[in-house]
Amino acid sequence: MSFKDQVIDALGSFANKFNSLRYIMAIKASFITLMPVIIVGAFSVLISNMVLDPKNGLASFAMFSFLAPLKPIMSGINYATLNFLTIGAVFLIGIELGRINGSRSLFPGLLAVICLISITPTTIDIVVNGQTVPVKDVLARQFSDTKSLFLGMFIAILSVEIYSKLEKVDRLRIKMPDSVPPNVAASFSALLPGIITVTFIATLGFTFHAVTGMHLYDAIYKVVQQPLESVVQSLPGLLVLMFVAQLFWVIGIHGNQMIKPIREPLLLGAIAVNMTAFEQGQEIPNIITMPFWDVYMSIGGSGLTIGLLLAVMIASKRREMKEIAKISFGPCVFNINEPVIFGMPIMLNPILAIPFIITPLVTGTIGYFATSMGFAGKAVVMVPWTTPPIINAWLSTAGSMGAVVTQLVCILTATLIYLPFVQVASRRADLAQREAEQAAQQANAAGK
Repeated sequence: MSFKDQVIDALGSFANKFNSLRYIMAIKASFITLMPVIIVGAFSVLISNMVLDPKNGLASFAMFSFLAPLKPIMSGINYATLNFLTIGAVFLIGIELGRINGSRSLFPGLLAVICLISITPTTIDIVVNGQTVPVKDVLARQFSDTKSLFLGMFIAILSVEIYSKLEKVDRLRIKMPDSVPPNVAASFSALLPGIITVTFIATLGFTFHAVTGMHLYDAIYKVVQQPLESVVQSLPGLLVLMFVAQLFWVIGIHGNQMIKPIREPLLLGAIAVNMTAFEQGQEIPNIITMPFWDVYMSIGGSGLTIGLLLAVMIASKRREMKEIAKISFGPCVFNINEPVIFGMPIMLNPILAIPFIITPLVTGTIGYFATSMGFAGKAVVMVPWTTPPIINAWLSTAGSMGAVVTQLVCILTATLIYLPFVQVASRRADLAQREAEQAAQQANAAGK
């Protein structure tokens, strides 16, 4: 077996093991379910600021001023969605992990939320007339929005794992007579494992605070989440994440699925923070978000294959390549590019694999510097990943024409990068065809 085959086998084996991990499966499934919630919140931000805002929106014009009083509607939707993402994620992860562990009820999801709240501070200090006044029985926003996401994921996994193990202990089951309805019997059966689990998690939070003086939220955010955010919010960290995704694509494994457990919590959290800041009229903090990935690094799908299709149309005379490009262009407009990845093919094709890997790294760099210099606006709206190019750049940045121009530059750059590789691939295909025809002619001559 060659070294290349050994590397491919090793990566494939790692991918299979990684994707089969229960926690990874639960996290991925949860964020897929959570995506519509984020998009609903995103469009409430868009409508609130571009339509209902009395200063900068459509409502700033006299004839549309009647729209301004409706702004609280969108603010309420924004608060109900984006400010409770952690609660939703914890509930969904609890359900998914419980299902994987064999539970047929929704109780693991509810238990995970209860455990998270049990370790969350519910007393905050506010300043009134220069004096600090404690306010009890409230849940501060940072404990329900994306700042608590990693703590929530950790607590959801830990609590459901403990509960699932205790649920299998026969001595902890409260057995009811056969005449009792099954759903009622199941509730009593879960009673003792649930009590023990919540007590353990709450005691863990209390003990940690008593020993360290910090809440678990502070420790997880500062030690785990904040460093990861810093890495992914840097251009080198983003490029490494994209490189890993593209490498898996090349060997036939869905690269986005491989990095989703790392990418989604961080980049979706970043756009949620931006949307909240935009809604409140504050400075937008994050350049790198989930829309940034889609707008500049995944135009037409992974590897910016829209550039490959344009390059094929321009430079290739191969009939089969042009036919694949024509068939693939429709889905590519909606950022679906499996037809071109497996039809061209790019998978295990060393010629086209090179630009497939490097192109999003180049365009991501272009997008980053265009945004950091202020030419392109920062993303403030989460749009569906299937939104076509140009439209997604304009919508996600709330109407930044600089972002649209930057995306067009990225598409042109992608086309130029793919062009020489398409020409080489076409020449090699021509050569292979001539050799096959010559071999066929020689075989026919020998037969005669």
